[in-house]
This record gives sequence, structure tokens and C-alpha cells, in this order.
Amino acid sequence: MKIDKVTVYCLREKLENSFAFSQGIVNERTSTIVKISTTNGLVGWGECFNQGLEPPEITANIISSVFKNLIIGKDPRNVEHIWFEMYHFSRDYGRKGSIISAISGIDIAMWDILGKFYKEPVYNLIGGAVRKKIKPYATGFYRKSDSLNVQDYIDEALMHFKNGFSYMKVKLGFGINEDIEVYKEIHKVLEKKNIKLFVDTNHAYGRNEAIKLGLFLDMLDCGWYEEPVVPEDIDGYIEVKNKIKTPVAGGENEHTIFGFRDLIKKRAVDIAQPDLGSCGGITAMKHIIALCVSEGIRINPHVWGSSILQAASLQILASLPVVNFNRNPTEPLLEYDCSDHPFRKKLTLNPIIAKKGFVEIPSNHGICAEVNEDYLQKNEFTS
Repeated sequence: MKIDKVTVYCLREKLENSFAFSQGIVNERTSTIVKISTTNGLVGWGECFNQGLEPPEITANIISSVFKNLIIGKDPRNVEHIWFEMYHFSRDYGRKGSIISAISGIDIAMWDILGKFYKEPVYNLIGGAVRKKIKPYATGFYRKSDSLNVQDYIDEALMHFKNGFSYMKVKLGFGINEDIEVYKEIHKVLEKKNIKLFVDTNHAYGRNEAIKLGLFLDMLDCGWYEEPVVPEDIDGYIEVKNKIKTPVAGGENEHTIFGFRDLIKKRAVDIAQPDLGSCGGITAMKHIIALCVSEGIRINPHVWGSSILQAASLQILASLPVVNFNRNPTEPLLEYDCSDHPFRKKLTLNPIIAKKGFVEIPSNHGICAEVNEDYLQKNEFTS
């Protein structure tokens, strides 16, 4: 079995209702999808996580111009060897960012092929299932306009509660005073409903502001405070972590075991959040998980892409070990983005849907994503 074709698709779809997070306004959804075909007829699908407001053409062009010819003719069963070959080939100009996201999409597609070749879900190839279903948390609470409307946040909180979510993540980072006002009101309306809230500011603040917000979150038993400072500021992470009680989470903008090494070894986070579509794929995720387990750091992967990346992330979550074991251990959660995302509804024939407070983890072959190629071809331009 050899790789004989690599196709990359750039997807774009305008949103009817734009929304904002601390770093900008989201007017469209984008995705970079990787299709790898083999000489024995198997096809694997992967996805590159377009971080922040990254255009999909960046990772698509990297795959087409850097990695495509490198992997054609290789046996995808040698997935770890191919991963390091791509990493070493691009090391002088890569190591982080879009280069590693490109490697991620290729790596996920190769693992999809392996699952189909061995007729197993990927989780059985990386250690087996620790769990067959998982609780999701609702990511949302984005700004709908430039002006603050607290009622929007209250309405959304009640909607998620009605839909069965017992965990929710609030997007803040629009100014400390407004953040505090918003969080207070959401907390108040959910206070007696047994809901755990998390906060994500998408690295909107410097250390002093991040600590100020963190001390406020301490008073209201926040589940975690995500990306309090920019990812480059590891000492800032440590300072925030040492001055607040709320667990500090981060890592969606970190890459590979080499990038996570300092974050974990210096104990800059309580919860590591590698994203499968940018950390280096399933191969790199295995490395990062082993590193976190060795240091007793919880892992809760960041999940943001289309239903392809969702499906692949579920395979990781199925096999993810409990880091600090006891009779009632803290289980990982699935990040379930509740904002407008057409590629989660239409790109696969088996989209991920939360039912009665849980998401079932698929157990068919590969990453278990049945790609709707008709939809893909209607909504892409090929690189």
C-alpha cells in the first residue's frame, strides 16, 4: 500500500450572522480538508485547523508545495516515520503555526487510512477505548454586535441549559469591567441549575489584567480560565497560575511535543489543550499526552474545526487516559462549538450531535467521518 494522490480542498462559506471574539470578527467559516488516496483504493480524510482568522489557502499551499511530493509513494502504515520526516524536512522554517497545521491534516488522513486498512476505529490503534461516550461543553457566548447586550448572554445560557448542557464556556476578553458584568449575570441565572462555567479570553490581556479577571473568577468557582495571556508568554502563564485559584488552561496555539515541553515542564498550565488539527495530528497528540501524563497535567483537547476534525478528536478523547486517577476522577470533555458552522452540519453524512447530555463516540473504521463529497465539491476550490 502506497500513497498515490494528495488532494487539498479550501472551503469558505459566508455566515448570515457574524460574531466576534476578542481577536476579531468572524464573517465566514473556512476549512482546509486533506484527502489522501492509496494504491489499494483506500482513502483517508484529515483537516488542518485554521487558527484564529487564518485563511485556508495558507495550509493548502504548504501541503501542495512542501509535503505533497515528499509523501507520495510512501506507505502510510509508517505513519510515525513519515511524521518525523515531514517535521525534519521543514524544521528550519517550521516548528510552529501553519507548517505544523499542514502536517496535522496529513497525519490525521494517514491514521484514517490505517483504521480502514485494519478495519478498526482509530482509538483501537492508539490504545483502546477508555470511554464510549463523552459529555460535551457548549462553547459560545460570542458578541453579536459592537455594543454589549447582557440579555443576549442570558438568553444563550438558558438555551444551552434547555438543550442539556451541564458545562458551558463563556468567551470574554472585551474589557475587564464588561467581562465581569457579563460573567456575573450568566452565573446568576445558572447558579441553582448545577452548571459548571469556564472562561476563555483568547489571550486578550496582559498579566495584570489577566490576574484581575482571574481573582474575580476565583470568587464564583469558575471551572477553568483559558488562554489568559499570549501563548509566547510562558512566564506570564506561570505568574497568573500562581496568583489565582481557578485552574489555568492553554495550548491550542502550541505545537508538537517540542512546543509543549516548556509549557508542561514549567507547569505553566493546569490543563493542556492541544488542538488535533494544529498540534501535529494524532501522532503528535500521542506524544503530548504521554508528556502530560508523566507530569500529572490534565489534558482536554481544543476542538474547533469541521465535523471531520470533530470526528478525529472524538477518537482521541475515547482513548485519553485519566491523568490523576481516583474513585471519582475528572473526565475529559468534548468542546462543542454552538456558533454558526455549516461545515459541521453538511460536510459529513454523520455529523456529531449531542443527545441527552452526551455524545456517542463512533466505532466504525478510521476516524469515522463519512465525508459528503458532493457537498465538498460544490463548496471548494482545489489546491
